[in-house]
Amino acid sequence: MPQTLTLDQALKLAVAHHQAGRLGEAEALYRGVLRALPTQADALHLLGVVAHQRGHHEEALDLISRAIAVNATKAEFHINHGSAMQALGRSEDAIASFRTAISLKPEHAEAHYNLGVALQAQDQLDQALAAYARAIAQRPAHAEAHSSSGLIHHAQGRYDEAIACWERALAFKPDHAAARLSRAATQLLLGRFAEGWDGLEWRFAAAGAGDPRARFAAPLWDGAPLDGKPILLYAEHGLGDTLQFIRYAPLVAARGGSVTVEVQKGLRHLMRGVSGVTQLVAQGEALPPFAVQLPLMSLPRVFRTDLATIPGGIPYIHADPGPAGQWAERLGPRRGLRVGLSWAGSPSHRNDRSRSLPLSALAPLAAMPNIVFYALQKGPEAAQASAWPRAAPLVDLGLQIDDFADTAAIVANLDLVIAVDTSIVHLCGAMNRPAWCLLPFAPDWRWLLEREDSPWYPSLRLFRQHRRGDWGDVVARVGVALTALASAR
Repeated sequence: MPQTLTLDQALKLAVAHHQAGRLGEAEALYRGVLRALPTQADALHLLGVVAHQRGHHEEALDLISRAIAVNATKAEFHINHGSAMQALGRSEDAIASFRTAISLKPEHAEAHYNLGVALQAQDQLDQALAAYARAIAQRPAHAEAHSSSGLIHHAQGRYDEAIACWERALAFKPDHAAARLSRAATQLLLGRFAEGWDGLEWRFAAAGAGDPRARFAAPLWDGAPLDGKPILLYAEHGLGDTLQFIRYAPLVAARGGSVTVEVQKGLRHLMRGVSGVTQLVAQGEALPPFAVQLPLMSLPRVFRTDLATIPGGIPYIHADPGPAGQWAERLGPRRGLRVGLSWAGSPSHRNDRSRSLPLSALAPLAAMPNIVFYALQKGPEAAQASAWPRAAPLVDLGLQIDDFADTAAIVANLDLVIAVDTSIVHLCGAMNRPAWCLLPFAPDWRWLLEREDSPWYPSLRLFRQHRRGDWGDVVARVGVALTALASAR
């Protein structure tokens, strides 16, 4: 801290730096104040806020706790204390901090909003919605509270109300990327493709991780005739997205271009031979020259896809005959209906809590005769296979699967796959292999609403939750259908 500044002046200058985003300068001044006066509550609190902004949440929690020990009457201290708790996954503690802040300052909109976020993280949706409503009552233009309210309405199946919330958020903040993307996803879920594809382009701004299109200097392709020019298409999100939208490669090739596709490494071997693809490259490998570029998920917008014009040509992915034959030998003589199981997606998926289920939820299927189940699960959840009822056959293949080419070879030898909404469902659909997809109450947009079939994948059958979080009813209906299928075979 410069010797010419008083503590009060130093603190004011630090706050100015902080508000301008100059965290380093602010931190140095806060620390200078604390060297002179270790119990200066505002400096402790704001230094904690800097730590929180930098992702050092444990340090933030310690500093803000020390500030509260000095002065427990400031609502802002408790709000940021709660935010640090929330960042550490301690939602219940965060809720307590936000409630304390509200007790000190009931009119504080941000305290109500943050309480809503913490309640939503605990799946207390009605209480969260009420907290957002109180935040909006204090600050009607609170775009984040309107947008978060939309997410709750969506999760509860009130899609028109959700869209109305996002419209209000955008009225106050037109560049609110998350609201635009959420509205687009709901429009697509409702089959309003023309609006939805345009809004889906906001996914880059909403992600907060940079725009993958900026990696390349080449312009974005707008669907114009390519006249021999090379084009790069590339994966950007999950494996399921790549499996779904690689179907557009033949349409791009038909516009007269040479098509290079960059995919995730786990799909490199599987996607060899996809129609329309001139060259397939795994992420991290050198790319050939190209004149224009486009992410795979932007192709439906370019081609103005609607329900009647979803590209067919299924199957467009095939298992390699060699490995498929090898797996036919490894599976041995048929002992009944062969059914693959995959019960969990990636834990990092934003909606994984709703879409995944424990393998134990599928245990009622184990009592069914003349069926051999095969666990196709990868990742930490694969360990659940050991808890399957011992009286029923479950062959765990997870450790024998290296990539999706292996999975495709296995699927080619199964009669059916039963899975939650994850990439293996897209693989089965792209291969035109039978699969039953178990969907949460508010499903991903691509599955639409109130139908058992998928216009994207004719071989799929959809089993939807009728009540939010109720997998028991879904599994019971799957059991009835599986009994009928086994009897027919």
